[in-house]
Amino acid sequence: MNEKERIVVGYDGSDAAGKAVRWAAMQARRSGFILNVVHCSLWPVFTHNMGPVPGIAGSGLRHAAESIVSDGVALAREEFADAQIATSLVYGWPAENLRKLGATASLLVVGTRGAQGFPGLLIGSVSLELASTAACPVAVIGGSERPHGPVVVGIADEGWEATLRYAANFASLAHSVLKIVHVHRHHGFHQDAFYEAGATEKREMLDSALRSVRNTWPGLEVRDRLLSGTSVAGTLVGAAGGAQVVVVGTSAQGAVSGSFGSTAHAVLHHAGCPVIVVRHPPA
Repeated sequence: MNEKERIVVGYDGSDAAGKAVRWAAMQARRSGFILNVVHCSLWPVFTHNMGPVPGIAGSGLRHAAESIVSDGVALAREEFADAQIATSLVYGWPAENLRKLGATASLLVVGTRGAQGFPGLLIGSVSLELASTAACPVAVIGGSERPHGPVVVGIADEGWEATLRYAANFASLAHSVLKIVHVHRHHGFHQDAFYEAGATEKREMLDSALRSVRNTWPGLEVRDRLLSGTSVAGTLVGAAGGAQVVVVGTSAQGAVSGSFGSTAHAVLHHAGCPVIVVRHPPA
C-alpha cells in the first residue's frame, strides 16, 4: 500500500471519539486501507513526570496514555477484526498533531467533541479547526449512524468536481445510493424568478455532474435534486434526512465561519449524521 492508503482517526477515550474510531474502522473495512489510531496526550505540556508511581503497578501518565491507545485499537477490532492497524502516541496539541499526521492520509476522522469539550457544543474546537485547516478530507462523526443510508453530496456553482468525485467513490465503496444536491439561494421573494432566470444553467450543471459519475462509476445508483431555499446549508441538511453521510466542499481555509466557508461550517453544526469536508483549490 502507498502512503495515501491510510485513514487517521483521533481517539482520546471519550464516547464521541469511540464513535469516530468505530466509523473509521468501518471505512477501513470498505476500502482496505490501513487504520492509524492516534492519541494526543497533553500531559507533557504540564509535567515531565510521566513515569509510574514507585510501588504501584500500571500507574503513571505514560501508561495511562498507552492504555487509551490500546482501548482505541480494541474498539476498532470490534468493528473490523482483521483491520491493518497502526498506532501513534504523540504529545502536544491534538489539532496540530492530527493535522500533521493527516497530511498524507486519505481521510482524517474525528468525533464531534473530545474529552475536554464543553457540553452543549455540537462541534468541538479541535474538530472544527481540523475540518477547516487539514489538507486531506476530514470526517466529523456525529448524529445518527445509518450505514445503509444514501450518501448526500452538496455541489456549488464552482469547484464541485473534487467534492463529487470523493462522494461518488465513497458511495461506491459503501454500495450506497449517491444523491447529488444543488441548492440555489433565494432571498424570500417569489421563487418563480429563480426558475425563469437560472434553472437551465443549474440543470446543465447537475446533468454534467450526473454524466461524470455515470462515466466513472457505471454501476452506481445516482440521483439528483435541484432545490431552492433561503439557506443553502439548511436546505441541504433538510435534503439529507436518512443519509449515512453528507459530503460538502470548501476552498476556504480558516477556523472562523467566514473564512472557512459558511455552508460547510453550518452543515457541520446542524447535520444529523457524519459530515465529510473535502477541500478543493479556490476558483
